Amino acid sequence: MERNMNRGTEIIMQGAEVKGTLSTPEVLPIYLTTAFRGGADLDELNEYYAVKGYTYNRIRNPNRNALAELVSYLEGGEASMICSSGMGAITTTLLSLADAGDHILANSNLYGETLEILDVIKRYGIESTCVDFTDVDAVRKAVQANTKIIYTEVISNPTMAVVDVEAVARIAHDCGAKLVVDNTFTTSTVIKPIDFGADVTINSLTKFMNGHSDIVGGSATASKDIVDKACKLQALLGCTLDPFSSYLCERSLRTLDLRMERQLKNAEALAKALDEHPRVLKVNHPSLPTHPQHDIAKRLFAKGYGAMLSFEMPEDREKINAFMRRLHIAKYAMTLGGYATTLSYPILSSHASVPRDIRLKMGITDGLMRVSVGLEDAQDLIADFTQALSVFEE
Repeated sequence: MERNMNRGTEIIMQGAEVKGTLSTPEVLPIYLTTAFRGGADLDELNEYYAVKGYTYNRIRNPNRNALAELVSYLEGGEASMICSSGMGAITTTLLSLADAGDHILANSNLYGETLEILDVIKRYGIESTCVDFTDVDAVRKAVQANTKIIYTEVISNPTMAVVDVEAVARIAHDCGAKLVVDNTFTTSTVIKPIDFGADVTINSLTKFMNGHSDIVGGSATASKDIVDKACKLQALLGCTLDPFSSYLCERSLRTLDLRMERQLKNAEALAKALDEHPRVLKVNHPSLPTHPQHDIAKRLFAKGYGAMLSFEMPEDREKINAFMRRLHIAKYAMTLGGYATTLSYPILSSHASVPRDIRLKMGITDGLMRVSVGLEDAQDLIADFTQALSVFEE
């Protein structure tokens, strides 16, 4: 029987549900709720959850699912797992595909923390070997009988070496391994690794995919079977992306191709200008004809050559400090892929934990600076870097 409730009860109940018929909103609402209500009794409850699929935010959320649908389309996969960070996506993927006694063959030139996680999972009986993936023969020779995963980035961080994903995919499938490819530096605007044989594509959504420097997230795109298995582990690890960040990233992805088109052109223009500068020792960007994998990039990439580049200056710390202070547009930040141009010094950021002898073999010198090229006017960027480099002439 209905009756008037006391104030304390009404405060809980009033305004908790939308009354009346709702038309479809143009923008998906943000579902911040921790849990979703079911039916009125146990029978209804079971039927409701079986059909609707939403019970608890850590398991499933409409905003996260909408983002997964969009990422899956962009990467050309059946399904996607959306994580609270790129490292969450990498770790969950590796642990869901490999068991104790298995082996991972990885590119030696990877993001520093990816190399670290390979060391961490050795404690759980998953071994790994790292080789230079620009040498396809070396990759083939490094395959072991128990190799279950072959792991690489499309463009290596921070030396911008390009991996022939198609050739590596053939090696992986010949030995029954899964090829996992990190597409963060390129995005699906430039290449869809799945189209070239990759089984899983990883993205740090934090970077170009979101592009606004206001969330941290990650994704793994693959077949439904692979993603379903990974998502079960993800729910246990608790590394699902929150609804608000999912909403922000979904919003940002609507302009991915528009943003990337500008950033790709800017990167090519800046790379060319730096390559022609007398005080720059070397420029790493696949658009340059002198880049060792330029022809591979031309064959694999649908548009542009990526919006990341790195360049070497003389190893003079005082001059490098002066160069950084003199820049007006580009600022130092330990991230990449945002709308603004940023700098990173790999030996103090992405590869700070890598021993010096190893990073030198990787081409990461004390004079190497990484640049994430943003949406500014290309001529302004070129002028800013040119005037800042004049410190090496003083």
